[in-house]
Amino acid sequence: MQTILLSHEEVARLAKQLYKTSIQQQVETEDNIGKMVIIDIETGNYEVDKTGLEAAKHLSEKNPNARLFGIRIGYNVAASFGGVMERVYK
Repeated sequence: MQTILLSHEEVARLAKQLYKTSIQQQVETEDNIGKMVIIDIETGNYEVDKTGLEAAKHLSEKNPNARLFGIRIGYNVAASFGGVMERVYK
């Protein structure tokens, strides 16, 4: 399988599109708010865990060449360094 080079922006756009269209309704529950969902943008597979590290590890084991992107469930950003993380989940 030939690898197609994508910019960071394109990876983010594809991941956010997958999240909005097929993943968000599955994972955005009160128990998951604040956890990370890691998405393989090529397969649409995803996993959820507290930090995203185990999820990324599992997805990489399934597909060693996976292009992964993380989204913090219920928030507008995945992490903040001195800024504000705004909760968007109601």
